[in-house]
Amino acid sequence: MNRRENLKLLFTGSVGAGLLLTGCEPKQVAVQGQVFTGGTPGGRTEEEKARDAKLLSETFFTEEEMKKLNTLVDIIMPADAESPSATELKVPDFIEFMMKDQPGMQTPMRGGLMWLDFEADELFGKKFNDLSKDEVIQIVDLVAWPEKATEAYSGGVRWFNMLRNLTCSGYFSTEAGWKYMGYMGNKANVWDGVPQNVLDKHGLSNPEKYLSIYLKPEERGKVAEWDEEGNLIG
Repeated sequence: MNRRENLKLLFTGSVGAGLLLTGCEPKQVAVQGQVFTGGTPGGRTEEEKARDAKLLSETFFTEEEMKKLNTLVDIIMPADAESPSATELKVPDFIEFMMKDQPGMQTPMRGGLMWLDFEADELFGKKFNDLSKDEVIQIVDLVAWPEKATEAYSGGVRWFNMLRNLTCSGYFSTEAGWKYMGYMGNKANVWDGVPQNVLDKHGLSNPEKYLSIYLKPEERGKVAEWDEEGNLIG
């Protein structure tokens, strides 16, 4: 199974999994944000800038928790020949910011990270950060696959779903993430006007004033293709 297929499975397990470790629906843990006014087109308001600066100045995760996150996000989004790992793209920093931006996530996130130590002690007699890579994977496998997990681990599954969502959200909001997905963004296609054969058929012509706009061969990235009936096909 290649990485892209694995990603599909990861998203399948996470999309729509609104229940967090606490068992609360998202609407129950959501915190009403401030309403800002005086927006600046294309930029941030002064209130938004001040709020961002305040959140960035605060620290939520401990060093021990951040070490756990570094381990987990690189299991969810490891490096390969096509793209960097989650830690290389500073996904843990993104999750740190989200904990402060969306405080309703703090309790379930911290509870899940605490659970890792409990499970590590139960299975291996040591803390999660002291586990070997194989031992870490054994614990992750208990909660990473919702359809395979037992009822006893349902809370852990909900927590890992949240972590997976955050990891992928952070990863795919970076330039490297966009490139990996092949996301091109909004780009103008090339159009050179109505085909001449279609115009001739209807006794029409391209207005002279528009020729300089769409008839620029040197700027074409792709030449439009039309079928015999004048339909754009590529």
